[in-house]
Amino acid sequence: MAGRRRAWDAWRVRGVALWLVLGSLVALVACGGGSSGTDTASADVRRLLDRRAAAVLAGDGPAYARTGAPGEFTRLRALPLAAWSYRLTALHRTDGEAATADVELSYRVEGIDKAPVKVGRTLRLTERDGGQWYVDADEPARKTGQQLWDQGTVQAVHGMHSLVLGVGQSTESLRLYAGLADRAVPAVTEAWGRAWTRRVVVLVPKSLEGMAGLLGSPASSYRGIAAVTTGEVGGSAKAPADRVIVNPEAYGVLGDFGKQVVLTHETTHVATRTATTAATPLWLSEGYADWVGYRSTGRTAVQAAPELARAVASGEVPEALPRDSDFGFGGDAGKLAQAYEGGWLACRLIADRWGEVRLGEFYRAVGAHGTRAGAVEGAMADVLGTTPAEFTGLWRDYLRAQLV
Repeated sequence: MAGRRRAWDAWRVRGVALWLVLGSLVALVACGGGSSGTDTASADVRRLLDRRAAAVLAGDGPAYARTGAPGEFTRLRALPLAAWSYRLTALHRTDGEAATADVELSYRVEGIDKAPVKVGRTLRLTERDGGQWYVDADEPARKTGQQLWDQGTVQAVHGMHSLVLGVGQSTESLRLYAGLADRAVPAVTEAWGRAWTRRVVVLVPKSLEGMAGLLGSPASSYRGIAAVTTGEVGGSAKAPADRVIVNPEAYGVLGDFGKQVVLTHETTHVATRTATTAATPLWLSEGYADWVGYRSTGRTAVQAAPELARAVASGEVPEALPRDSDFGFGGDAGKLAQAYEGGWLACRLIADRWGEVRLGEFYRAVGAHGTRAGAVEGAMADVLGTTPAEFTGLWRDYLRAQLV
């Protein structure tokens, strides 16, 4: 947990993306063979991959099994797929009849992804039966996160506004996640507006280690983090859909209230993705997500910001708005909680003083600037009619008034 008192505050990791696109086309090579042999093997492997992809889309288990390594089909067949294809980027002949293929897998989830998710895969192949190629193993490429089906058989639960995909979870558990997500989507739409997909994808691995595997990072990086949202910061409306990835261990210890706030917070990140750019400071992106999460809960500032309330009660009123570095997961848990709480109260101040519509306009104006320098200053002048110095003074007074 990122702090025992505020376990579900450190909810989002910036810069983590499920969609890793291979940066350059690697020349196809084959050890110990001539170019004609290489070209023939490459063409044969491409045909194998085409048959394998067609079998996935057709839901044809026997056809998939004829391409080799049939176990993956069972694990992924619950995925509602609109597209699935492979692109061979390199073929490495090894000893005898074996080879390794570097492949870009491209797929779209039906009704969710407006553009393909693209991930690197490494396939181990064998040539037998008079020159036929077969897949012996299909694994994530080096330094690439796992896909959910790499961890086991995927289960899918469709909600009214959500798709929940899980491994090692009961159907009832996944339905509970779908219910929370279905309540989060209208709450976010009410605050942010309708200009987003108004659907959310939730991935629920079996464990913390499974969450870390999906993110391609050590489990220690996410211990106690209830959920993160992956996606392209500032991504276009045609980018693959964000995924909310849950840590079932940290999420499971929360009460019903905390679980709902977490899913609403993360869903806010999905909704605001295209308006969130390098210009957006974390106090605004995380504070706004918290503001939406708490917006209709009736929680007071003291109840929702206990760490900052203790600091203010001790006369330790922050001198400035939280910096991006204050949101790091590896630092002091109390300081991390105060950063989230400070960002939330800054957004709450804007909503209280200028109105909720202006808060949304301010968020969009900051992101539209594109670069960090001058973004907040310009948006404060144009939308709020104030300056960062004046706003900071108002915020410090607001903390004193609210956290008593």
